[in-house]
Amino acid sequence: MLKLTRKVEYSLIALRHMQGKSIDSISSTKEIATHYNIPLEILAKTLQHMAKENIIEAISGPRGGYRIKAKLKNINLVEFFEKVEGPLGLSDCFYDANCMQIKHCNIRTPIQRINDNMINMFRSMSVKDITN
Repeated sequence: MLKLTRKVEYSLIALRHMQGKSIDSISSTKEIATHYNIPLEILAKTLQHMAKENIIEAISGPRGGYRIKAKLKNINLVEFFEKVEGPLGLSDCFYDANCMQIKHCNIRTPIQRINDNMINMFRSMSVKDITN
């Protein structure tokens, strides 16, 4: 089954939460985790990773937290998924050359077409389209 990972889901939830606040407003990890019933430690790591990828900005201090740094309309979903989770593909063989069946696989071409269509669809949508 093709589905978003928890890391991607939590990232999108956090971005949508931040987007619903005023531009300079800061959201704490605890605030987001409590509001959406997300495990605090997992959300903290996810937000730190998004800050490292320059999607959001970490604000230090006792009233610190995070706010959106990047223009979400300029980040397509393929870029976002890859920044948050890593390579995007329906099957490991699209991003892992160590597939044992690659030389004899009889479904690689049709799966490649599906994969290409999926990537094109995600490339045509921005993070803002999802979080707005």
